Amino acid sequence: MKINRFLKINICLIGLTLLFVIIFTSVKSKWLESTIVSKWLREFNTEALVYAIGSQNSYFTQALPQESEPPELSSIFIQLATNIRPGDIRSLFGNELPGFAIYDAEIYLASKGTSYATLPIESTPPIEEIMETAEPTEENKKILQENEDRHKNPTPKQNTKGKQVIHIYHSHSYEAYKPLSKNGTYNSSNPSTNIIAIGDVLKKDLEERGIGVSHDTSNIGETLKNKNWGTGKAYTAARENVVKTISNNKDIQYLIDMHRDSQPRHVTTIEIDGKTYARLFLVVGKEHPGYEKNLILAESLYNRINEKYPSLCRGVVIKGKNEGNGVYNQDLSTNSMLIEMGGIDNNLEELMNTSEAFADVFSEQYWDAEKVNATQENSE
Repeated sequence: MKINRFLKINICLIGLTLLFVIIFTSVKSKWLESTIVSKWLREFNTEALVYAIGSQNSYFTQALPQESEPPELSSIFIQLATNIRPGDIRSLFGNELPGFAIYDAEIYLASKGTSYATLPIESTPPIEEIMETAEPTEENKKILQENEDRHKNPTPKQNTKGKQVIHIYHSHSYEAYKPLSKNGTYNSSNPSTNIIAIGDVLKKDLEERGIGVSHDTSNIGETLKNKNWGTGKAYTAARENVVKTISNNKDIQYLIDMHRDSQPRHVTTIEIDGKTYARLFLVVGKEHPGYEKNLILAESLYNRINEKYPSLCRGVVIKGKNEGNGVYNQDLSTNSMLIEMGGIDNNLEELMNTSEAFADVFSEQYWDAEKVNATQENSE
């Protein structure tokens, strides 16, 4: 039975090859751009390709699960002809329904509760909405001030000697948290109620551990408004500032773009040892050369965070241009991170707990890497 299917697959591939040659000689070459071919091959069922190769050398099929079966010829034709993967409803609606393409992202790593239904949601509100000012609650103002005073301590013995090696910025600076403001909005230009406030908390937590940090508190909404751009161009607006910063400061080793997810509280909140945290999610853009290095960094952080704080990091997702921006300015450094810090319903205490946990784990990774670098330099 399997041999007959192998023959069918071979016949199919030979036919497709002939069809490919005909197309090549009859249409404009732009249809054969590497991005199109790459997308076609990437979305094609991997097992089908393995079986096709295995028909010539059975060694390759040994890597497949024992219960695996060669694909039906009909499903191969359907997938190659329409880009629809039989059995995967996401491929049917992903390019047709607005907003559905986000579910075509690749979940690289996942912890408790993470699925395609709970991936981070990137909203694009109108300019008028993100320019609204939301006043912080009196309680949150007091907590932030106390946090400011608490971090006015002497520089720890182990430190970066005045060098700012991390740059925190916010492509969506207007992303806010409902519990932080009096009117409970989740978009705000006030840095006391939006993601900028949490970026400042993380800055202080990292500095407390001896790591110098620069923090861009630019109002991206204002930049977009002045340029007459929509929120879809937020990453472009933020990029200008990042490029300027890393050009002026050669000490920067890491770029952290901090965001707020739009998922509800039950998705973005977790209790660990009696303490409540806003959960994290790491996003990696793949539409640039060398993105794998950023992916390695995200994987390392995911493992370290969840080893010390189980399931605090919801996962690592890889996104192309069909699922979002696709680059997220991560082409500017091989140590770039996009972090979704909690969601619209997380309160300040939960966010501060998470900031401290992240700073705890990241500082360990940073200083471990510095020891390795120092050892290598001494041996040379």
